[in-house]
Amino acid sequence: MNVLLHTEPNFASRLQQLAADSSLFDPTIEQQTREIVDAVRVRGDAAVLELTERFNGPSITADQMAVTQAELATAAFKADESLRAAVADASKNIVAFAKRSLRKKWKMRNSHGATVGEKFDPITRVGVYVPGGAAPLVSTALMTIPLAKVAGCKEIVVCTPANKNGEVNSALLYAAKTAGATEIYRIGGAQAIAAMAMGTVTIRPVQKIFGPGNAYVVAAKRLLFGHVAMDLLPGPSEVLVLADDSANPKFIAADLLAQAEHGSGHERVWLVTTSAKLIRAVLQQIHSQMPKLKRRDLIERALKKNGWLIQVATMDDAVNLTNNLAPEHLEIMTRNAALLSEKITTAGAIFLGGYSPTVLGDYVAGPSHTLPTGGAGASFPGLTVDQFQRRTSFVEYNRAALKRAISSVKKFGEMEGLDAHARSATIRLGRGA
Repeated sequence: MNVLLHTEPNFASRLQQLAADSSLFDPTIEQQTREIVDAVRVRGDAAVLELTERFNGPSITADQMAVTQAELATAAFKADESLRAAVADASKNIVAFAKRSLRKKWKMRNSHGATVGEKFDPITRVGVYVPGGAAPLVSTALMTIPLAKVAGCKEIVVCTPANKNGEVNSALLYAAKTAGATEIYRIGGAQAIAAMAMGTVTIRPVQKIFGPGNAYVVAAKRLLFGHVAMDLLPGPSEVLVLADDSANPKFIAADLLAQAEHGSGHERVWLVTTSAKLIRAVLQQIHSQMPKLKRRDLIERALKKNGWLIQVATMDDAVNLTNNLAPEHLEIMTRNAALLSEKITTAGAIFLGGYSPTVLGDYVAGPSHTLPTGGAGASFPGLTVDQFQRRTSFVEYNRAALKRAISSVKKFGEMEGLDAHARSATIRLGRGA
C-alpha cells in the first residue's frame, strides 16, 4: 500500500497522481482495442473466433459459439440447493428494486391546453456482457439480466468467456438462464462487444449493450458508442473508504482487500481519513489478513500500483477528495455517516456504516453493482432498470390549443428566418392566423 500524509511536503503533487487518468483512457489499450473492433467489423465471425483463441480462449467454430439448451439443462442439474437459494435471495431484492425504479407513462396539459407527456418502451434486443475470465462473475448476471427482464426486453443476449475447453462456468449459466437470458454465447473480451454492436453471421446486432468488463471491454464500449447505445463505463473495480477515528480498522482492511482481488491489476482502492492512527492500524490489518487470502498475489499487485492510505487535514478535505475521485463504491465509516453522505455527489454507490460492506452491493442488496469507474461517476450514474427502456415524448394539440401557441411559433420562425416552419402551423388556422 502507498501511504500519503497531508503533512508531507509533496502532498499536493502526489494527490494529483491519484486523480490521473485510469485505464479507461490508456492510449495503448485503446489502440489495441481499435484493432480488435476493426477486425470484427471486416471479418465478422472469423475474427471473433481467431481473437477468442488468441486471448487464451477456446478453439471453436461459429456453430459452437452459442450455448446449447443441453448445456443449460446440465447447468441447472448441477445447481445445488445452496446455489439455488443464493440466486433466489439475490434475485428477490434485485427484482424488487428494479420494479420500484421503472419509469411509467405520464401526461399533462401545457400552457396552451395541449396534451404532452412521455412513454417508456422496453428496448427490444439488448446485449449483456458478463465477465468470466479470472473469476466467473455469477453475481453480474443477476445484476444486469433481471433488469432487462423487468423492463420487458424481449431478446436478452449474453456474452461471457469460456475456458480453454470451451466450457462456461455452470453456476454462471444457471444464474443467467434463471435471470432471463434468451441467448448466451461463449465469447468474451472486446471482440464480444464488437460482435454484439455490429453483428456477425452468428450474432445479430443488439440495440444497447450493458455490463462491466476489463479495460479492453470498456475501451470497446467507448469506441462503439453510436453504433449502438451503451449503458456506462464500468471498468476495473474501485472502493474508497471515508473514515474517522471511530472506524474499525479490521473492517476497512477487509474491504480494501476484497476489491483488490478481482485480478486485472487496474483495481483502485483508497482509505481517506483524518486519523494517522487509523492508517497505521489498517496497514497492520492488511499485513495480518493478506496471508490468509487465496488471491494474495493479485491483491498485492493491485495494492502496490493503486492502493492508497491517505490522511487529510479535515473532514471537508476528505469529502472534496472523494468527490474529485468519484469512486465506484464509497463506504462511509464515520460518526453521522448518513449526514456526511449528503455532501457526496459523484460516487457510484454509497455504503453507510460499519455493517454495510461493499460485498453486499456486489451480491445481494438490490441495486445493481454495475457502476461507473475511473472517475466516470462524475458524469454517469450506476445501472438502473430505466436504462433498458426507450423514452419517447408525445404531443397532441387541437385547433384551440394551436391557436393559443401560434403567436410564439410565428415569432420564432421570424427570428430564425425559417418561414416554412411558421407556415406549417399557420396554414392549419387559415389566413391571418
